[in-house]
Amino acid sequence: MREKEKSIAYGIDERPPLGEALPLAFQHLVAMFLGNVTPPLLIAGGLSLVTGETAFLIQMALFVAGLSTIVQAYPIGPVGGRIPMVMGTSIAFVGVIVGIGKEYGLAMVFGCCLVASLIEVLIGASIVKLRRLFPPLVGAVVVMLIGLTLMPVGMDYFAGGVGAEDYGSITNLLLAGVVLAVTLGLNLYMKGFLAHASILIAVTVGYVLAAILGKVDFSAVAAAAWISIPVPLAKGLDFAVMPIVLLTLVFVISTMETLGDITGVLAAVDREPTDQELRGGLIADGVMSAVAACFSTFPNTSYSQNVGLVAFTGVISRYVAALTGLLLVILGLVPKVGALFATIPKPVFGGAGLVMFAMIFSSGLAVLRQGVPLNHRNLVILAVSIGVGLGCELRPGVLQHLPEHVQTMMRYGMVSGGLTALLLNLIVPEDSTKPTET
Repeated sequence: MREKEKSIAYGIDERPPLGEALPLAFQHLVAMFLGNVTPPLLIAGGLSLVTGETAFLIQMALFVAGLSTIVQAYPIGPVGGRIPMVMGTSIAFVGVIVGIGKEYGLAMVFGCCLVASLIEVLIGASIVKLRRLFPPLVGAVVVMLIGLTLMPVGMDYFAGGVGAEDYGSITNLLLAGVVLAVTLGLNLYMKGFLAHASILIAVTVGYVLAAILGKVDFSAVAAAAWISIPVPLAKGLDFAVMPIVLLTLVFVISTMETLGDITGVLAAVDREPTDQELRGGLIADGVMSAVAACFSTFPNTSYSQNVGLVAFTGVISRYVAALTGLLLVILGLVPKVGALFATIPKPVFGGAGLVMFAMIFSSGLAVLRQGVPLNHRNLVILAVSIGVGLGCELRPGVLQHLPEHVQTMMRYGMVSGGLTALLLNLIVPEDSTKPTET
């Protein structure tokens, strides 16, 4: 028997006993939970929403992430890839959604996400013909730019949040520093559950410390209901052409991440994904992002940290993934959970967020290391794409004389850099490469 086969504890269609499956599902929940509540927290902060609205966004994010995970594991018709892949709210959309939300409001965000999500459904249906457009190099550029452009946000939260009267205070830096130190200590020096749950544990420690220092207001938690059934279209839908175009570009870029994660999950069973798995996985990503818009929450995507957990544990069972989805749905029906996370002080979240955003960048580096030959051609594409993306993000004034709709699209580094990488990958021929100097 090959070593790869020995490392598989449960195959894709195998069902561990419930006594084993539930703890394994909870482990997936721990790995993705903070990542799933991060986007609604960032968006709510960027739009200056009140605690009750923030709690609602978190509640819906949990509920739809659970539904998406279940559908991915156990498809409904062509929607789903029969893949043990945990889904969650995508962080790739945060910057764009905050920009649209500030200008047009949340109803516009949800309406335009609903329309734009159709592009991923179309890509999924045509993926056999289009796959060459999304090589690992382009995906790596996008992932790295997501991390790089979110790091300033993480630092602002670290200091207390933009506009906070105590921005950069010793108390805020202390809280964030404790969370950062606990996260690194557990992740680097512990094993098993303590390492996998390092961020969640660190945030809990920081939260308790913040409560002791009087920086947590529990009134919203006390006022929140125990059970609430999600109501579709609670925040409404609105539509405009430019936000739809902008979000469509982000969905194209997000598609690359899901392609990589599908490939990563099935690498654990030592094979490439089939056309059906790719098609169903991407269609599910798009359809469930449309469902998310109807439930007044944000687009979904696959979670890379859970892909890593699948490979690490050897538990490839989609039954376990579906149980994780069920746990998320249950949590999404309990508003007090969302209200509790909405009370996390910004410095506590900043200490963890800074690590997460930096690790997103590192994930892009890992894609380069594993699947991209670092020859002259690819290094030039990488350098130019990162340069254009980061330059437009940090210095949007360079675009001021372009048409307004072009400015709107290109000021986001992930979009400008991702499009640059896509274009260069298409026009620079492979045979033009020359070896890099060492």
